[in-house]
Amino acid sequence: FSSIQGNKLWGGRFVGSTDPIMEKFNASISYDQRMWNADIRGSKAYVKALHKAKLVTQEEMMQIQNGLDQVLGEWSSGTFQIKPGDEDIHTANERRLKELIGEAAGKLHTGRSRNDQVVTDMRLWLRDAITTLKGNTIQLITTMVERAAVEINILFPGYTHMQRAQPIRWSHWILSHTVALSRDVEQLEEIKKRVNVLPLGSGAIAGNPFNIDRELLRNELNFDGISINSMDATGQRDFVAEFLFWGSMCLMHLSKMAEDLILYSTKEFSFITLSDAYSTGSSLMPQKKNADSLELIRSKAGRVFGRCAGFMMVLKGLPSTYNKDLQEDKEAMFDTYDSLHAVLQVATGVMSTLEVNQKAMEAALSPDMLATDLAYYLVRKGMPFREAHSCSGKAVFQAESKGVPLNQLTMEDLHTASPLFGSDVSALWDYTSSVEQYSASGGTARSSVTAQIEQMRAWLKVHSV
Repeated sequence: FSSIQGNKLWGGRFVGSTDPIMEKFNASISYDQRMWNADIRGSKAYVKALHKAKLVTQEEMMQIQNGLDQVLGEWSSGTFQIKPGDEDIHTANERRLKELIGEAAGKLHTGRSRNDQVVTDMRLWLRDAITTLKGNTIQLITTMVERAAVEINILFPGYTHMQRAQPIRWSHWILSHTVALSRDVEQLEEIKKRVNVLPLGSGAIAGNPFNIDRELLRNELNFDGISINSMDATGQRDFVAEFLFWGSMCLMHLSKMAEDLILYSTKEFSFITLSDAYSTGSSLMPQKKNADSLELIRSKAGRVFGRCAGFMMVLKGLPSTYNKDLQEDKEAMFDTYDSLHAVLQVATGVMSTLEVNQKAMEAALSPDMLATDLAYYLVRKGMPFREAHSCSGKAVFQAESKGVPLNQLTMEDLHTASPLFGSDVSALWDYTSSVEQYSASGGTARSSVTAQIEQMRAWLKVHSV
């Protein structure tokens, strides 16, 4: 029977051959081969546990360990050959191990199921991937914090509802996105804790019947904890879903930043100029300089959102324990990692190389953006804010009716809005003075922005380890 089913790990039960279309449909080797290193690491640890349980001899353990090292070397050098019948990474590695060392390879899978093997591989792979993504995000945050420190004196319009709202520091805008990314790092650290739990030794569903030392496995593979329940360990993929949601949230933050920068880079704004290294041109229009780097960052958010939503739909319909539907987990996990790995590096490049047009930014500031300051002026004269807001609105209406900027209203005009306006109101029409009043923690005053920069530098020292 086994000759009929070739290299399959489950062939003994079957007497007929599998339809070639089904073979291709069922196989995952085309993508799960990415876990070759994790799969071999798991097997090397497992054979040590088998030896401790007296299920393999010292000689057999050494044979298997040496054979796995050879398989590892072939993958590392790019010489490993995937053959027909290698339906997944586990089958491929075990098949090659048997070719190298013979029948002793057949003992490696004792008490182990692909159910606990694959989820162990995934946790090992994702643990390493999270470490890489954390480093990518930290690098982006570092770049942005240092840019904020250098360009702290630049003022430009802050927007709400895509309308010019109040003057702010350019650094304040940078830090708003930096702080969001810092939460992404903290969430990633939390996810890693939940990823770093050992499922190996859970078998297919009921556990391991050979008194396998799972504490030995935990130590060998550097997991922080051991799964509590074998059914939960092999049948749940909430750690993958959590990673996909993290990727969606992080890309949502980056998409928002990219959208702002795309607008700021247009001729209508001209606030920033992207480096040629992160721009492309038009095949028809020679004058074009397209923000393709930022547009692709924005689009990757939609891609990863789709991966997350799609995988959640897969999980929603499953009964308990392992089902083949879970084969969908790996492509979603790999693609989310690949997308974030690329996006974070490109975003770092964009933020480290873009040029700021300070003159254009400051020229975009206008007196109407100081309407709130008029209200605050009246509040400081003792007027309740709601009344002050109404009076400021009347002054804005006056300026619009007369077709003049707000700062060109006469004292007589202002008195029609409120008699509390005095000659000292002229001090309001200064954008630097305006931003400097927002000195409370978290505001856009220089002192507050400086404090934010120092807070982020302190945060980086803690989270860069």
